[in-house]
Amino acid sequence: MTFQRDAGKRAKLNGAPLRSAEQLRSEVATLVFTPDRLAVVKGGPAARRAYFDRTLGRLLPGRATLPVEYAAAVGQRNAALRRVAVGASTREAVAPWTEQVATLGADLVDSRREALTMLMPAFAERAGELGLPAAAVDYAGDAPTTSALEARLDRDLERGVTGLGPHLDDVTIHSGGRELRTFGSQGEQRLAVLSLLLAEAEVIAEQRGTPPLVLLDDVLSELDAARRLLLAERIGRVGQAVVTATGADALPLEPAQLLEVAPGSVRAA
Repeated sequence: MTFQRDAGKRAKLNGAPLRSAEQLRSEVATLVFTPDRLAVVKGGPAARRAYFDRTLGRLLPGRATLPVEYAAAVGQRNAALRRVAVGASTREAVAPWTEQVATLGADLVDSRREALTMLMPAFAERAGELGLPAAAVDYAGDAPTTSALEARLDRDLERGVTGLGPHLDDVTIHSGGRELRTFGSQGEQRLAVLSLLLAEAEVIAEQRGTPPLVLLDDVLSELDAARRLLLAERIGRVGQAVVTATGADALPLEPAQLLEVAPGSVRAA
């Protein structure tokens, strides 16, 4: 990837130029952990929907655009609702977008369920290793139907938004019967996110035959020595990984390459 001032991003893969930098998303799977990823567990529903829809795109690449297409259909329906509300259009103009929301929404719900089904066995196993017993991810979304959307048309017209569909669904993450958003410690929430990442890395490696690139920023803080060692061993099995830490003594295993980063410099340590 090349960045230049006053120029667009340019990307090459194995020396060959790509049509766009975004093409790297489909060519190179990259999984990232940063401290703000804890929002996947402790944040609101929107953060979880966004995370798992990105996961859907990596595990089911043929349906990677589905969340965007569905969101666009909802946006068009909302715009049509507002036009009707101000008298600039008729109720009949909403109908085509209602059908689109129903069709794409059903596909999105099914795809989310399929992606989570692929992810769950590895997630439960990795979470159990890290100290989260009986870990699970639940998605109880129902596919919107045209009849259900039409039945609430008056309410949607009053509010100017579509009040039914997978854009409002939530995903819950549990361990030992506890919902970790409300009843999990920050350490448990961190372990849940790491378990999701490790599980996805395994599924991608199995699917594609090539493991993803894993980028882990400040991943070892708040973990005890035993979990640091277990995590390091697991990371070593999922392919190439780049791990940042405040000091080399925080790394439980000898890295293949160790770099020391200081203001204005990067050097081999």
